[in-house]
Amino acid sequence: MSSLQFNAVLLDISNQLSADQLKQMKFLCGGIIGKKDQEKIDAGLKLFQFLTERGKLGADNTEFLSELLKNIERHDLSDKLNSFESQSAHTFSQPNETERAKLDIATEVIAENLGKSWRKLGRKLGLKDVKLESIHRKYATELEETAVELLKEWRKSRGAEARTADLLAALRACQFNLTADKVEDKLKDSGYGEM
Repeated sequence: MSSLQFNAVLLDISNQLSADQLKQMKFLCGGIIGKKDQEKIDAGLKLFQFLTERGKLGADNTEFLSELLKNIERHDLSDKLNSFESQSAHTFSQPNETERAKLDIATEVIAENLGKSWRKLGRKLGLKDVKLESIHRKYATELEETAVELLKEWRKSRGAEARTADLLAALRACQFNLTADKVEDKLKDSGYGEM
């Protein structure tokens, strides 16, 4: 998705916010946006601009705004934002077909074996805490789904650069050697040989 499409979604959301809802959102951003700057904000777009400048909002970083919208009971706008992000997820660049197949196998094995330590792997793979928290909220009680979502987000962040070897290195760096061995065994069984 282009930044133009993302900005169009933000414009649409801004146009649907009442003055009172904007006031509530500004209040919730008190720790991020100072009082003087808050006084300058008279539209949703200006708020979004401040959030973008402070690294809290972007086409691939919508969790914070989504939470703000939920907090002011605008779940419809939060859903609109999330549907944009899931659409953009389908358009990200991907590794070649062989690497994708290997990553799919690795994802399946890791999801079955990772358990409660998924955050440690997520951090080792370079995912931000806000993304990890978002994943946790989505799948709080389903550890396998949490691991699948974690790896999906990592693949999305790496795009065509996502490699099974990087996943294995991260597993070993976290001391998850048994899981790494299982991934390698499954890859060999599937005809992918040495990494």
